[in-house]
Amino acid sequence: MKIGFIGLGNVGGKLAGSLLRNGFDLTVRDLNIEIAKTFFEKGAKLGESPKQMAETTDMMITCLPNPEASAAVMEAEDGIIAGLSPEKVWAEMSTTDEAEVKRLGAKVQKFGSEALDCPVSGGCHRAATGNISIFVGGERSTFEKILPVLKVLGRLILHTGALGSASVLKVMTNYLATANLVTLCEAMTTAKMAGINLKTTYEAIRISSGNSFVHETESQVILNGSRDINFTMDLVIKDISLFQSIADRAGVPLEVSPLLIDIFKDGEHRYGTREWSPNIIRRLEDACGIQILASGFPKQMVDSEPEVYGEEVVVNN
Repeated sequence: MKIGFIGLGNVGGKLAGSLLRNGFDLTVRDLNIEIAKTFFEKGAKLGESPKQMAETTDMMITCLPNPEASAAVMEAEDGIIAGLSPEKVWAEMSTTDEAEVKRLGAKVQKFGSEALDCPVSGGCHRAATGNISIFVGGERSTFEKILPVLKVLGRLILHTGALGSASVLKVMTNYLATANLVTLCEAMTTAKMAGINLKTTYEAIRISSGNSFVHETESQVILNGSRDINFTMDLVIKDISLFQSIADRAGVPLEVSPLLIDIFKDGEHRYGTREWSPNIIRRLEDACGIQILASGFPKQMVDSEPEVYGEEVVVNN
């Protein structure tokens, strides 16, 4: 299968790297031509335009920072949609809006092509090793058609239902991770102010009912001081705002979600749009006049698990 990949950023570059590493015929494109050239040097082709890429591949993958970027790549005069034909597949791996992926998917389907939303979850370090989780929304037959590709990109793959369902679940899980990050910041700051050793605090959380994936990753880069989780405040705001929009459309009166949006908008105002998201703890550090730091924690997370061929997670109905 010939694959085109547009968007070689923090996540997209690592996903595209898995395809290249596993021998796929890959064509890439990114606004940063220098990044694209690094893939060319490893054996990938360089796309002339999204349209040309869609015309010459079997499957197009987009992994872009926001819905507006995806719309531009899809709908431009030389965009992906202009190059589609029957039986080609578009897989949207960006974290995007359910309504927007459905809108673009309908345009794709008019050309006889197939559309899936395939967002990923688990962090950049797992994307780099092909061990990330993937949610997939769309027709079951299309899911099965590209499952061999997905099994290279990720370890656990879940077919979530109709097109758009994966995007709903993705922003839901990012909302949960954000809530966890904020409460961990509060917990560690409170422990520090109460005189508890931060290394002890980390281990207490890790072995307790309060443990989580977020604690075992983001708490470590917080304590190191790098705060580098390859995810920025503007992206958090985008994702949790998308979740809030879904709740609003569904008529769910959320209480925590609006507060989280306010917290991160304040953090973005104070520290910058592209500040690492774990640095939201600086609001508490500044307020208390302390630093939440401890020795012995990594600067960045690295996936130590071996790369394995992925598998489908089957829902027990």
